[in-house]
Amino acid sequence: MIASLMMYARPQLDAAHVHFWQLIRENLAQAGIDAPENLSQSAEEFSVWKDPDLVLSQTCGMPYRTWLHAQVNLVGTPDYGLEGCPPGYYRSALVVHKDNYAWRKKIEEYDKTDDGGDIIFAYNQTFSQSGFAAPYWHLKPRSIWFNEMYKSEGHLNSARSVAERRTDIASLDAMSWRLMREYEEFAQDLRVLDWTDSTPGLPLITSVKHDPEVVFDAVSAAITQLTPDDQAALGIKGLVRIPKEDYLAIPNPPGSV
Repeated sequence: MIASLMMYARPQLDAAHVHFWQLIRENLAQAGIDAPENLSQSAEEFSVWKDPDLVLSQTCGMPYRTWLHAQVNLVGTPDYGLEGCPPGYYRSALVVHKDNYAWRKKIEEYDKTDDGGDIIFAYNQTFSQSGFAAPYWHLKPRSIWFNEMYKSEGHLNSARSVAERRTDIASLDAMSWRLMREYEEFAQDLRVLDWTDSTPGLPLITSVKHDPEVVFDAVSAAITQLTPDDQAALGIKGLVRIPKEDYLAIPNPPGSV
């Protein structure tokens, strides 16, 4: 069996994640579900999500709708209280270097074309809702997309590449951006150019062998049991139910998967 809460993991949150998991594990045990003693935070994401003995993990909306929805049970979606979003939803910040004030003029120019020119777009993965799909559907209807792209393998890497002027623009999910502004010095060199529309946030999933309602109750109770410091560190306000159909209704960009 395996469990992981890797999506917003970072060293500054290790202790809070450990405490959170201890509470979840105790609640699951009371409901008759065995769970691993420790989280597998460094495990490869798809090996976790597809593990037949998965107890709990958090995934991205795009992998969920594309590959996972028929293989796992949807538990619920953490609500991080993100500005401009309904409970459990998130959106993406399109960030550029703070000194790149020519950029907005370029966007106005590219509204009239279908050519991203030599602008370099940093993205984490093509199967990322916040890093790739959200900016695509935000910009493409305005006839804006990019010819030059840099695959960073992570939001943190994307943001850093813009701050270091190796790339020009990146799309970061709002929770990742919140954490970067709190913990990463380079974030002060970035500014938000625009926000995408909000979509259902990163869902919690479990194996089909587990009752998702039981797991939902265990996680929801654990959130209320967190200390104020841990709850503030993790940014979790609660757990909400977003219908599976709402995740599946979001389209993938052409050729992205």
